Amino acid sequence: MATLYQLHCTMDTLRRSTEQMASTWRAGDSIILLGATVAFIDWFNAYLGDLESIEIEDIAAIYALTEDIAQLSDNTRSKLNLTAKLTAVLSDSEWVALTQNSLVDGSNFDKVVTIAL
Repeated sequence: MATLYQLHCTMDTLRRSTEQMASTWRAGDSIILLGATVAFIDWFNAYLGDLESIEIEDIAAIYALTEDIAQLSDNTRSKLNLTAKLTAVLSDSEWVALTQNSLVDGSNFDKVVTIAL
C-alpha cells in the first residue's frame, strides 16, 4: 500500500512542507500539488533533489487539479510545461475517487496525508 501526500503551501513554506513529507516517505507514494503549489513545481522538484530520502524514481505519480491549473496565467502554464512534469491532471471528482481508491487507473492508497503549512 502507498500514501497519497496532498501538499498545499506557499513558496515560503514549500521547502519545509517537502521536508515534512520526506520524514514518512516510502517508495511508491504519490503526491498531489494543491492550490498555488502547482506553480512551484520546479522548486518542488529541486527541493526533492536536495533530499537523500526521496529519489524522483521513487515517486509513483505527481498530480494537480484542473481548477488549480486554470488559475495560472496562460504564460505561466506554458513556461511550466506541466504536461511533462505531472502524471495526470485531475478533476474534483477524480481527486475524490483517488482518495477513496476508486480511480480508474487502479491507484490504491492506504492513507492520505495533507500537508498545509
